[in-house]
Amino acid sequence: MNIIRGRQAHAQAERADDVGGGTLGRRGVLGGLAALPVLYSIGSATPAQAATAAQPGSVPQATDDLVRGMERRYNAPLLTPGTCLVLPAGIKAVAVQDYYHQPHTASAQTAWPNVTAADGTTVDASVVPDRGAPSRIALLSGFAEGWYELRHASGRTDRVTWDARKLPILWLYGEYGATDEAPFHNRFYTLALQALSRNPYSHKTLAK
Repeated sequence: MNIIRGRQAHAQAERADDVGGGTLGRRGVLGGLAALPVLYSIGSATPAQAATAAQPGSVPQATDDLVRGMERRYNAPLLTPGTCLVLPAGIKAVAVQDYYHQPHTASAQTAWPNVTAADGTTVDASVVPDRGAPSRIALLSGFAEGWYELRHASGRTDRVTWDARKLPILWLYGEYGATDEAPFHNRFYTLALQALSRNPYSHKTLAK
């Protein structure tokens, strides 16, 4: 991942690239949310060459270890309603359902920016909603080039790039305050993004 860090004070709160197996579940996210950093500066970088990336609409399955890129988390006051997530053209989304109890992927894909939210409604996931909106959790695929931009209401744009040949999936986790169970209690307002080498959910957890 190509990221230019701004303030040294937040470097220790950011997770470095790592390699590991398993699925993305509630415990892993809660560990990250326990020390949510406010990201004040991410510089621009040159997009990675990715001519052999996965084709649009595919969500690669593999038996090898899950490789995870750096996770970026954005929260208030930087993250505000109306913040826009911009992705390359041709991206497909597969919603992750029942994420906090028995996570599994939905049986059908949607064309970005349409994503099925936790309450079953189809939403425009490219726009960060007001507080109290249902969670939006999905696996995004179809990257010919690995990049996204987060365009804030202030006019600032944060751009993150990665090698889509190695990390063809982008995990999107948006928790906007609708989850009332512990430890959330309707308080969390955050957007997390992380590039992955494959679909992190095993065949046992995939929706039939």
